[in-house]
Order: sequence, then structure tokens, then C-alpha cells
Amino acid sequence: MNNSERITIKEDNKPIYDIVLARDYNLLQEELKALSLTGRKVCIVTDSNVSKLHLSNLLEIVKDYARVVETFTFEAGEKSKNLSVVSQLYEKLIQSKFDRNDMLFALGGGVVGDLTGFAAATYLRGIPFIQIPTTLLACVDSSIGGKTGVDFKAYKNMVGAFHQPKLVYINLSHLNTLEERQLVNGMGEVIKHGLIKDLNYYHTLKAGYESLLNKEPSVIMDVVAHSCVIKKEVVEADPTEKGIRALLNFGHTIGHAVERCLDFNLLHGECVAIGMVAASYLSFMRGNLNLQEVEEIKETISSYHLPIALEDKEIPAEDILEAVYHDKKVDGDSIKFILLKNKGEAVIDSTVTREEIKRAIEYILPHDKG
Repeated sequence: MNNSERITIKEDNKPIYDIVLARDYNLLQEELKALSLTGRKVCIVTDSNVSKLHLSNLLEIVKDYARVVETFTFEAGEKSKNLSVVSQLYEKLIQSKFDRNDMLFALGGGVVGDLTGFAAATYLRGIPFIQIPTTLLACVDSSIGGKTGVDFKAYKNMVGAFHQPKLVYINLSHLNTLEERQLVNGMGEVIKHGLIKDLNYYHTLKAGYESLLNKEPSVIMDVVAHSCVIKKEVVEADPTEKGIRALLNFGHTIGHAVERCLDFNLLHGECVAIGMVAASYLSFMRGNLNLQEVEEIKETISSYHLPIALEDKEIPAEDILEAVYHDKKVDGDSIKFILLKNKGEAVIDSTVTREEIKRAIEYILPHDKG
């Protein structure tokens, strides 16, 4: 793999933005020139953890290309992903007289990217923004595709908009600062990509967990690039989730419900991992997978030190089930569930029953006798 990679996202076969993968910020200057920031104001939005690690480096670069560079930092964590923090960002932009020609930079993980993108989509009915993801999860998933949003009370991503970035710049050196838990958090989404779209990729991930956990640079580059290509292909085919883009929600329906019931005390990728186990078991109940394949998927997920059950959490199955039915993917009384037809091939199924979902939840809560 080269030291850099460029992946172009298209709409109606026309390029709309690039995903640039690099090992540092050396390519960012050319990208900033191409964005024509001269005379514009920029606000770099980040969180309290990322700001200590990466904000000064980015500021040093951007200040040479924009007329004014502001910063907005909020408390790290999912609990900040709400309309109150967005309101504070609006106030900052209004006081700094940001107009439609100015730009936001999202420097951080999924929470920063989603919140910044939503603010960009709605401030003055839309201003441009770019994504500079700093976590594996944001690199391979949330920074790509223009889905933005915030949580509303306990409801995950309930308020949002589609708003495509002008650029996604992935500086892979950011991943070197991640503790293991944050690194493997992203593997929930990476393993998902293999299971829904690419069996060979899944097998590579299944065999290569030690190299990734050791942060071998070539392995990290390959994994991020491969997952970005998978997400690009799905997003291009269905930009606003009218059809097959829903396949990217494999593991998310029950995963989001677990996330909510745990009051966001598990990371998103950890909840997706648990949700994938439940969805794999649902796929077994539907006759698509056998139990040996479900066990193999569990072993692959577990090899990346991701959870596969909630054995120590006293959450009744009914509570998770009720949270499932408050998900934004509910259509009337039915849920658009993503199941595996085979490993490497996902399907949308709106006929999964409430009882089947409950059985799948009980599968990830072995202490719960239902």
C-alpha cells in the first residue's frame, strides 16, 4: 500500500468530494489550497480530548490559508451530542459573524463529526464543512457519506440531515494516540463491512487481528482504505438511504437499543458488535446461517476484544425490545432489519417479528430467561 490514497465519492457519476488517506498532514496544504479558503473564516470544532492532542497542529497549518481561524471545543463523549451543544456552536458562529462562504472543520471522532456536520447543514440553511476524523470508527464510517445528526434525549441520532462534506482528510497518525479500547471500537464497523459486502475481506480480518491490534501501519492503511471503498460504493448507490444504504445498519438496530439502555456507557462500536451477534442469531433463526457460522462470527468479533454479550449487565430483554421499537428505522409496526443471507451478503427484511427480536436479545443476555 502507498503512503497515501485518494478515493473519490461521486453523485450521478460526478465527483463531489475526495477521501484522502495519508500518514500525516503533508497533503493537507494542497487540499486547503483547492478549497479556496482565502478571505474565508474557519471554525475548527473538536472535543476536550482531541483538542489536547491534535488541535494545535491543525491550527498551525490552517492559519496560513484562512482569513480567520476560530475554535469551538465541547466536552468529549456521546452525552454532548445534543441540541444544546449545537446551540452553543450556533451562538459562536453568529457572534463571529460566520456567513455562507465560511467553513467548519470537524476534528475528532464520530460525535464531533456528526454534530459539526449537523450544525453545518442547518446554520444559515447550510454552510460547507470538512471532516478530519481522529478515530478508526470515524475514519471508516461516520465521516463518510454525509449523514449528520444529534441525539434527542435518550433517542440516538433522532435529529439530523444529509449534508455532504467538501473533503474527508484521514491522517492515520492520529490513530497512534488511541488506546486499545478506542481502536477496537472502530473494528465493530470494519467487521460489519466484511460481513455485509465482502467475504474475502471478512476472512482477512478474521485472520489478521494480531497485526491490527499491534497497529502495524500497512495493515491500518489497508483496513481503512478497504472499508472506505466499501462505504463509498454503498453511499454512491444510495446517497439518502432510500434502499441498499440501509445494509450499513447491520447490527445497529439492537446495538442502538443496547446503547440507549446502558445510557451510552458502552462505546458505539462495542454496541454494534453485540448487535451484530444478535442479528447473526436472527439470521440463523431465519435459516440463512447455521449455528457454527454464528459461533465463528462471535469468535471473530471477540478476537478484536469486542464484547459479544451483556452477561454482566442487568438489563431486562423487554427494556431493550422497547428501545428497539423507538428506533428511527421503525416503519409503522415493522422494523427494517438487516440480516445476513450469507456471510459477506446482507439483505433487508421488514418481516422480523417482535418475538424473534426478543429471542435474539435473549441470545445476547444469557442470564435473562425471558
